[in-house]
Amino acid sequence: MWWLIALLIVVGGLMLVVELVLLPGVTIAAIGALASWGGSAWLAWNNYGVRGLLAVVAIVIVLTVIATWFSLRARTWQRFALGNKIESKSQEAPERKVKVGDRGVAVGRLAPMGKVTIDGHDYEAKTTGSFVDQHTEVEVTGFENYNIIVKPLK
Repeated sequence: MWWLIALLIVVGGLMLVVELVLLPGVTIAAIGALASWGGSAWLAWNNYGVRGLLAVVAIVIVLTVIATWFSLRARTWQRFALGNKIESKSQEAPERKVKVGDRGVAVGRLAPMGKVTIDGHDYEAKTTGSFVDQHTEVEVTGFENYNIIVKPLK
């Protein structure tokens, strides 16, 4: 019977670690750990009396402290954390390739935003106020938040 008590204690400890590291806040594993430890305590008390119960409670307390300490250490969480740094950008700033005064063509209708083609490259563009129809020639007047500000050429 002692092997079943030991197995329930170990399973409860593993469920506690799962609760602390993998499923924090879900409490399913925590309830399983408590049920496992409760079953081991009941078996120990039923088969070995109060001394068996006290031994199981002491082992569970020590195991809980050790499992919690190992699970909440900073190095434990670093194993699960993303270690790579993302240094790329979603797009390059258009100011590097396009200058004020450059001319292009509206790919679609700018109402007031849309795409324009300048020197063979497509860019997000915004008009200075009025709508610009498709295939209309435009001129760059400025830049704002990775967008090119354009005005239609008459």
